[in-house]
Amino acid sequence: MNRDEALELLRGGPGGIETWNRTRPAVPHLECAELDHAHLEHADLDRAELDGADLQGADLEDCHLAGASLQGVCLESANLREANLEKADLWGADLQRANLQGANLRGANLTGADLRQANLVGADLEGATGVNLNGAVTEP
Repeated sequence: MNRDEALELLRGGPGGIETWNRTRPAVPHLECAELDHAHLEHADLDRAELDGADLQGADLEDCHLAGASLQGVCLESANLREANLEKADLWGADLQRANLQGANLRGANLTGADLRQANLVGADLEGATGVNLNGAVTEP
């Protein structure tokens, strides 16, 4: 599957996500992908290379992003409720106003990540590094 085919599936709504989850490459290379406002609920993006991607306003609820590289990614106002970001690299990510309620961020690298106004209620940050909760919402 080439990059264009991968992005077409990821932009294809529930049917595209279902096909993606069955046929995805082991390590998807999606650096700088334009996926703003995409519906990626339940997508398997474990170990994906998404550095510099635009995911602003994307719906990533219950998305699997364990071990993903998300350096410098724009996730502003994205929905990451219940997402699995265990050991993900979010160095320098823009997570302003993102919904991370109940997300698994265990062992994630959040160095330089902007979490202002991000909803982290119920998020698991155990072992996460570089966490700066200034301006983040951590209590209901």
